[in-house]
Amino acid sequence: MSPRPGSAVPPPDVREVHRRLRARFGPLDAPLQREPLEELVLTILSQNTNDVNRDRAFDAMRSRYPTWEVLASASPGDLAEAIKPGGLSNIKAPRILAVLHEIRDREGGSLDLGWMRTAHSNRVLAYLTSLPGVGPKTAACVLAFSLRRPVIPVDTHVFRVAGRLGLLPPRTDPERAHAVLEAAVPPRLRVSLHVGMIRLGREICRAGRPQCERCPLQDLCPTAPTILGRVRLGKVGAR
Repeated sequence: MSPRPGSAVPPPDVREVHRRLRARFGPLDAPLQREPLEELVLTILSQNTNDVNRDRAFDAMRSRYPTWEVLASASPGDLAEAIKPGGLSNIKAPRILAVLHEIRDREGGSLDLGWMRTAHSNRVLAYLTSLPGVGPKTAACVLAFSLRRPVIPVDTHVFRVAGRLGLLPPRTDPERAHAVLEAAVPPRLRVSLHVGMIRLGREICRAGRPQCERCPLQDLCPTAPTILGRVRLGKVGAR
C-alpha cells in the first residue's frame, strides 16, 4: 500500500498485521454462530457495554421472554428492566422492539430471518440497514458472525486501531471505514482480523493511553513514535 496523503510512513501490510495478531493472541476465531435475529438483537445489546454485561442482559431477556413473539409483545418499560445489566436499557429496549415490529410487518407476521442464509450479502445488508436504528456495524456483525460472510465489522476498537495504523485515510468516518477496510483486507482474513483488532484495542491500543511498548505492531505503526514521544514527555493522553 502507498503512503496516505500527508504521511511519509506507509500503512503496514494487513497480512503481516494479521500474522502478528494471531501470534500474540492465538486463534482469532469468530464468536459462536447464532441465528440472524439472535445476532442482530445481541449486537444491539452490545452497544456501549462489554461482553459480560451484554451477555447478562441477553440471558435475562431470553429468560423473561423465551420466544421472539413473546418479546415483540413486551412493553418498553418491562424490557428495559430485563436488559438493565447491559446499560442504556431505556434506549436499547425501544430500539429492539422497533426492529422486531418492523421485521414482523415486512415478513407477514413472521420473525424468521432464515432466508438470509442463502440471500446475497448486498440484499441482507440493505435489509438490515433499513431497519430502525441499525447501522453498518450492526449489519456487518450479522453478516460476519451469523452468516459467516467475509466482511469486517468496524466497531470503536477496530476504527481506532485501523486509524492509528494508517489503514484509514484522515477524516474517514466509521461508516466509510467498512468499505475502505474491505478493499484493503483479503476476504479470508476479514472476520479474524476484526477479532484480532478488537483484542488489541481492548487490551493494548486503548483510547486514553495506548500501551505501545507492549504492542506487537509497534514497529509497523506510524502513530506509535508520536504516542511514545508524548509518554516520555509526560503527556500520556493519545490523540
